[in-house]
Amino acid sequence: MTSQLVCRPEQHLPVGILRVSGVLDAITSDALEHAVGLALSAQPEALLLDVAALEISEPAALDVLGRVVCRTAEWPNVPIVLCGAGPATGRAIAAWPDCSSVSTAQSCAEALAGIKEEPEPQRIRIRLRPVPDACRQVRQLVTQTCTAWHRGEVAGTAALVATELVANVVRHAHTTMEFTLGLRDGRVCLTVRDGSRLLPRPREPGVGDAGGRGLQLIRELTEAWGVLPVPDGKVVWTHLTAGASM
Repeated sequence: MTSQLVCRPEQHLPVGILRVSGVLDAITSDALEHAVGLALSAQPEALLLDVAALEISEPAALDVLGRVVCRTAEWPNVPIVLCGAGPATGRAIAAWPDCSSVSTAQSCAEALAGIKEEPEPQRIRIRLRPVPDACRQVRQLVTQTCTAWHRGEVAGTAALVATELVANVVRHAHTTMEFTLGLRDGRVCLTVRDGSRLLPRPREPGVGDAGGRGLQLIRELTEAWGVLPVPDGKVVWTHLTAGASM
């Protein structure tokens, strides 16, 4: 019998809620990974996965679950709560290495109550048109915001990275974009979501080339970066640690 998995998003912001039911195994893992990635692309304050109706029938399925949810520690680095997980799943989660951002709760209602008691993360979102002046706007925004957040030591680097992210949309995607600047756990995160499915590809420009160094610069200045395809385009993300030297 073919395994089936249903992932139903019930809320995107400010806290994402994704209800998962059916059987999780090697066949259905791609569906779960896609649904979780799509929910995280909105960059919620936290993501609640209701797994009360999820059947984990074999030990290997727990490894699949861990692979999907633990990889989010790099981006967007938001808490993930597995709601309604059984005792065996809870013990397995506690044993997962490098997965401190994942926890459990008896229900999503309980998890939501706990999240409301947490301080709201620092985050700014802005929509920009694909025009050259967008680069100036985002550079000014990042510089002023980092200073206001008392992260002036990375303001210059973050502003330069943000400018390159936005410039890439202006040059290649030609769509309206959403820029997000966030600060969580000492990380300054910069994200641009646009409406083009064309994925950026790093290249090595020649000495005489006038352009083509944007992604190379982003790789050199940040700790990590990546691209997440979404149905209406893509999300390009990057982060650097506040306190890093320029």
